[in-house]
Amino acid sequence: MLEKQHRLSRRERQIMDVLIARGRASASEIQSLLPDPPGYSAIRATLRVMEEKGQIRHEQAGPAYVYLPKIAPERAKRSALKHLLNTFFAGSPERMVAALLDVSDGKIEESELARIAEMIEQVRQEGR
Repeated sequence: MLEKQHRLSRRERQIMDVLIARGRASASEIQSLLPDPPGYSAIRATLRVMEEKGQIRHEQAGPAYVYLPKIAPERAKRSALKHLLNTFFAGSPERMVAALLDVSDGKIEESELARIAEMIEQVRQEGR
């Protein structure tokens, strides 16, 4: 999980989402993929701050830099899920799972339901 000083702002999270999904991207590519994107210089400034915080790194690609996430995808996923859980579901896994089941429109395979039941049983046995 990201420590408090390394938590992402809304815009940083959007940028990180792009970088995790693509693996690497230039500032102009990031800008083109953001909702309601700020100007190019604001993107570059945010990337510089993220790099200073140790969240991303850059490589030279011809005349431009490409940016890559430094955080492992699993760690980023856990951080994003925790943020989602706390922001939209008041920290309740039950509410989050209920929402997931609701938006699935009953399209969950029986094998997926069985694996979910196994995971729940494992958590019970481990006493989490």
